[in-house]
Amino acid sequence: MGEQHSVKFPQEVIDEYAALGIDLPALFSAGDLGVRMGVQIVEASADRVVGTMPVEGNTQPYGLLHGGASAVLAETLGSVGSMLHGGSQKLAVGVDLNCTHHRGARSGLVTGVATPVHRGRSTATYEIVITDEQDKRVCTARLTCMLRDAQPNGAAA
Repeated sequence: MGEQHSVKFPQEVIDEYAALGIDLPALFSAGDLGVRMGVQIVEASADRVVGTMPVEGNTQPYGLLHGGASAVLAETLGSVGSMLHGGSQKLAVGVDLNCTHHRGARSGLVTGVATPVHRGRSTATYEIVITDEQDKRVCTARLTCMLRDAQPNGAAA
């Protein structure tokens, strides 16, 4: 858990952030919570964000993947997509998260794939489908992020 690996970003995105002196992998990471939960982002663009998370260590008392863990994975992936859509001049802030849990997972990795439903100037909405290692749907989520203007130091306007 927490080991580093390389995320695949579109070259134009890497170039945009590098020109601003911004560490793109750190900016588009799962953050401290994601690290504790073992979230790994393996592909990232405004069109598609893919990440994984282990079931082990993220279960509820019955030994099933905790619904809140699925929500963390979903919000992470949808937020990364929203940030990439908004670009370096915007901050993405989650304002609505909806999760439907379809089946339990007891072991292995779950994989989430976030794809855009709506990408506007002030909001972005992503659908996130989380599946188990047998490609069975565990959770379907929808995240809407507000896109706020960013100040040069990264603080919200």
